[in-house]
Amino acid sequence: MRSLPYIIFLLIITGCSYSSTQPKVLDEAQRLITSDPQAALSALNSLDVSGFQDSATMAQWALLYSEAMLANNLAAPTDTIIDIAVDYYSTHNKEEFQRASRIKALLRATDNKNELATALYLQKEKEFMLYKERIKREQIVYTGLIVFLIAAGIIVWMRQRLKIKSAHNNALMAEASMLNECIESKDGDVTRLEATLHGLLENRFALIDSLCQTYYESQGTKTERKAIADKVKNEIEAVRSESFADMEKAVNDCRDNILSRIKATHPNIKPEDYQLAVYLASNLSTRTISLLLEESIDVVYKRKSRLKKRLLEANDSKNTDFAEIF
Repeated sequence: MRSLPYIIFLLIITGCSYSSTQPKVLDEAQRLITSDPQAALSALNSLDVSGFQDSATMAQWALLYSEAMLANNLAAPTDTIIDIAVDYYSTHNKEEFQRASRIKALLRATDNKNELATALYLQKEKEFMLYKERIKREQIVYTGLIVFLIAAGIIVWMRQRLKIKSAHNNALMAEASMLNECIESKDGDVTRLEATLHGLLENRFALIDSLCQTYYESQGTKTERKAIADKVKNEIEAVRSESFADMEKAVNDCRDNILSRIKATHPNIKPEDYQLAVYLASNLSTRTISLLLEESIDVVYKRKSRLKKRLLEANDSKNTDFAEIF
């Protein structure tokens, strides 16, 4: 495959070196037709017609050959050679066409036949036939070469496109893999948070939440409600004094340090607002939070609204998850 361009180049150089000698012989024959027509005909017979490279050179030779025969008063056995010039110049040069047509008519009127001249003429006819076959083969080869080059270009282009598409697909796969890892990481954080909170709720928070719900919904006696309320209060005091730090740590561990980032972005946050943020991030109900803070549900709702507004007003692209705690 790599040597193909060199072979084509060598063939072109060889053809050009051979064809460069043809115009000289034709010019010499043109000059000798009037002064020495026999020498002109001999020079034209010395050329191998089958090796001509183009139809223009062939037409020029055919016209000069026919003119040389006419100058030597020799009859042409056929019109094959003069017809080469007539056919070519009919579409390329009107003056030369008229000249060729005139020579053709004069040759038909010539009766002087010569065996040697006839044999040479027939030899040139054969060489012309070989030229036509070679040109046809070359056209097929060149057409095949062009088709091959086009096909090779298409293949290279398609391979390049496939490489680009493959690189694009790889980039998409890498991006998808990163997104999947991010999702898995988030899922892992949520799972850890759920597991941690579940463990805490199993010990104390579940009891608190249940008792709080019972406290608000109970239809029992005052004594029963008082007993429940006392138990809830004891648990609430335990949470305030013992479990708040555990809740804060669990939320930070499982939710990408969201509470630490709230402190960093809002260094002047009030302790009571931060305490509310911890309870919200722990997914405690509003009723539970109201009891932990010893405030009414309406007050908790209002505080949540104000806290949400403060956090989101100063929120930036790195802390877009603050809204998730509300």
